[in-house]
Amino acid sequence: MQVQEIFTVLHKWGIHTLGQLAALDKEDLRNRLGSEAVRLWERANGTATRLLKFVRPPESFEESFEFENEIETAEPLLFMLRRFLEQLAVRLNAIYLVAKELTISITFANKESYQRVFKIPQPTNDVDLLYRMLQTHLENFRSEHPIAAVALTAQPIRPVSQQFGLFQTALRNPHQLYETLARLIALVGADRVGTPVLDETHRPDAFRMEPFSWAVESAVPSGQSFHALRTAHTTAALRRFRPAAPAAVLLDRNLLVHVRSADIGGEVIEQRGPYFLSGNWWGEKLWARGEWDLQLANGEVIRAHESDETWNVDGIYD
Repeated sequence: MQVQEIFTVLHKWGIHTLGQLAALDKEDLRNRLGSEAVRLWERANGTATRLLKFVRPPESFEESFEFENEIETAEPLLFMLRRFLEQLAVRLNAIYLVAKELTISITFANKESYQRVFKIPQPTNDVDLLYRMLQTHLENFRSEHPIAAVALTAQPIRPVSQQFGLFQTALRNPHQLYETLARLIALVGADRVGTPVLDETHRPDAFRMEPFSWAVESAVPSGQSFHALRTAHTTAALRRFRPAAPAAVLLDRNLLVHVRSADIGGEVIEQRGPYFLSGNWWGEKLWARGEWDLQLANGEVIRAHESDETWNVDGIYD
């Protein structure tokens, strides 16, 4: 019987207070309303036992400091960050944890704030390594207003160990690699450093940059052999020129009869095309082009395209 049903029955009996409930016979109450009613009777008599469960509050690994006088140079800021790292490392080492991520928050005199998250390639509590990572970023940091406060937060994680396969390898020094990447990002910008990834578009050579991450993958997909990979593609491969080579073409009744670029040229004896491609017609990045596959008199097979009345040779088929 549910508690609400028990209360309904007790009210029908004329039991409206704890004293009236405690005055009832325990065994009679059990026989009539069940064990749940007995637990209510024990709580009314003060004989119920409730275990106390200890809950450890989540520990926050954060250090902050508000400058008495606003600062305009990086030296006092780096000094405080060094102290923060030393204190966080001691606290993390005491409970056998390491830092996997650092978040720096800077508050300016005009109440605006700046925040940056640093992903640590290999979680560690090495103060020198973590400090160099922050220092590299702040070397090229500029602000229009003086700094009033700074805070540093660490995300903890248990140290992990990884056993690689026979043909896998690990970075010799992950921290040095990511420190180099951080310097490159500070030098040329975050949008120019990383791993190029093809965009989901039909536009040739369209790609974007994603943050670099080290991951070892098998060279051969599961369930395929090297022979299957070798024989899966029997067509000719296009060896692209980067950038595409500017070309001059000769047309006869809208047919290509001759093409010439810096390294490739000759009479066209056979052609396929044009194949028209276009995209982003709804925005400012509108593009359109026509492509031809051309066989020259010397036996070479090339791909050329025309866009905005300009011709280029994209590559040669091997």
